[in-house]
Amino acid sequence: MTDPSSADGARKAAPDDRAATGPFDESEANPVRPYIDLGGIKILPREGLNLRLEVEEQTKRIVAVGLDYAGSTLQVQPFAAPRSAGLWDETREQIRQQIRQQGGRVEEREGPLGPELLAEVPVVAGPDGTAGKRLARFVGVDGPRWFLRGVIGGSATADVEAAAAVEDLFRSIVVVRGGSPMPPRDLIPLRMPATPGTA
Repeated sequence: MTDPSSADGARKAAPDDRAATGPFDESEANPVRPYIDLGGIKILPREGLNLRLEVEEQTKRIVAVGLDYAGSTLQVQPFAAPRSAGLWDETREQIRQQIRQQGGRVEEREGPLGPELLAEVPVVAGPDGTAGKRLARFVGVDGPRWFLRGVIGGSATADVEAAAAVEDLFRSIVVVRGGSPMPPRDLIPLRMPATPGTA
């Protein structure tokens, strides 16, 4: 029997073993692990990991979590999603169009987390305004009622070992969707972590 609400064909894009290997839904996470609680996501601390919260100037709202690890950066954002359909297929198409409009190059490939985009994004590099290019990998996983998007930069765009370390970091993230109703594509609220050692 097919689910009528997914008749638009927006399948969920996620590794087949997502529930076992991550990214995890809160209901699948190991409750005894010492996660850093950021509201919409929980991060497992590890050696050499630095965490930054990206804040929107006007609203002072935390809009993304930046993780520096293995000579690479990983920016993550959790979004609310419909129960039956995924957002990653549609989101990839939007990212592809944005990068092309900026004059960048983008190719889709099958990565360890499923379909991903490898992009050359134009950036202003030097103080004299010279343009450069930055490599970025866009990854995404559809979970139960949520979608987790990641942007990978630095060594993990090209170096196999760094890529494996950052992919493992992405997979260790726990998404806390919460029970309150939210429109699909809304950012699941993020917050400052509590002091370590407090619940």
